[in-house]
Amino acid sequence: MSGRNQNFRMVAKTFYGFEKILANELRNLGAGNVEVGVRNVSFEGDKGFMYKANLCCRTAIKILKPIAEFRAMNEDELYRRVQKMNLRSFMNVKTTFAINATVSGDIFTHSQYVSFKVKDAIVDKFRKEEDVRPDVDTKHPDVRLNVHIQGYWCTISLDSSGASLHHRGYRTSTNIAPINEALAAGLILMSGWEGQSDLLDPMCGSGTMLIEAAMIAANVPANLNRKEFAFEKWDDWDPDLYDLIEESALKKVKDFKYKIIGYDKAPSVISKARDNVKNAQLQDFITIKEQNFFDSKKEGNDFLQLVFNPPYGERLPIAMEAFYAEIGDTLKSSYPGSHAWFITSNMEALKHVGLRPSRKIKLYNGSLESRFVKYEMYEGSRKAKHQQS
Repeated sequence: MSGRNQNFRMVAKTFYGFEKILANELRNLGAGNVEVGVRNVSFEGDKGFMYKANLCCRTAIKILKPIAEFRAMNEDELYRRVQKMNLRSFMNVKTTFAINATVSGDIFTHSQYVSFKVKDAIVDKFRKEEDVRPDVDTKHPDVRLNVHIQGYWCTISLDSSGASLHHRGYRTSTNIAPINEALAAGLILMSGWEGQSDLLDPMCGSGTMLIEAAMIAANVPANLNRKEFAFEKWDDWDPDLYDLIEESALKKVKDFKYKIIGYDKAPSVISKARDNVKNAQLQDFITIKEQNFFDSKKEGNDFLQLVFNPPYGERLPIAMEAFYAEIGDTLKSSYPGSHAWFITSNMEALKHVGLRPSRKIKLYNGSLESRFVKYEMYEGSRKAKHQQS
C-alpha cells in the first residue's frame, strides 16, 4: 500500500461512451497523466486523490489500483505468476478476500475459472508458507482483487471502491425499471447541462435523473451519501486524510438559482421519488409533480433542458410506436424554446418520434445497445429561426 503523498497509477472504469466525460472529471479534480481507454480511464494521483476520485467522480463505477502486470499464456502460468506476487503488501493470512475477473481474447475465455485459479494461487501460497489459508468472503471482504485479462496480458488490481460506485446510498425506493445513477449523471453531463437553466425530467420514475442533476448543479460530491468504500478496510486506511478530502469537497458546494422539476403520472412512483430526494437532502433544489407529460406545457418563456429515460418496452408493456409518436407531438406543440434529450434502446419506436434529432449518440444501458438523442425545439418554426439569424 502506498504512502500518503506518493503518486501511483489508477484506473477508473466507466460505461462505453462516457470515457471522455470521466477523463474530464478526473482532470478537473486534479488527476495527472489522464489517458482515455475503452470503458476506462487511467490516471495518476496519491492516496488522498484515490479517496477523492471515489467520493467525487460521477461517471466512474470503480477506481482500481493496479499492483501487478504480466503475460500469461495459460492457466498454469497465471497461477505461477500470482504466486510470485508480493501478497503481503496488501494482505495476511487473516485477511478475507474476494476476486472479480473480466477476460477477453482466445486464451482465457471463462472469467469464473480465472477467479478460481487466482484464488487457488493465493490460498496455496499462504498454506505452503504458514500452514494456514486466508478465507474468501464474497460479500464483505477485507480486500477485493480485480483481475483483468486481455489476450495474454493480465493486470491485477486492488479494488478501492467495493460495491459499484453507482450505489450512491440515496436510493431506497425504486420503480420497475430504474436507471443506473452513474449512467444518469453521464447522460446529464453529455447533454451539456451543468446548472445553467431549468431542467425537466418529464418521466422521472424514482427521481434518479433529478437527483444527479441537482448534485451536478450544486457541485455536491456524487458519493457523499454512500455508506462505505473498500479502501476503508485496507491496512493503510487514513480516516483523518479522508475527512480532509471530504471537507475540502464540501467547501466547493455552490448554490443554484434555476429549477429542477420532475413529472410522473403515477402517485406511487412520485412518493418513492420524493423519498429518494429527501434521502439525498436535495428537497430545496427539486420539485416533483403528479403530471402526465402528454398533457403538459412548458412553463414560462426561458430556455428549458429536458433529459429523460422513457420506457423501452423491455419491462413495461406499452404500445411503443404510439407512445414515441406522442413524445414527438408533445415536444413539438408544447415545448418551444427547449432542448430534449432522451435515451432509448427501442430503435424501431424511435423512428416514430417524427422529429429529426440534432445528435444521436450510441451508448449502452446495461446490456442494451441504446441511442441518446437530442431534439431542438425552436420558438416558432426552424425557417423563421434561420431568417432572423
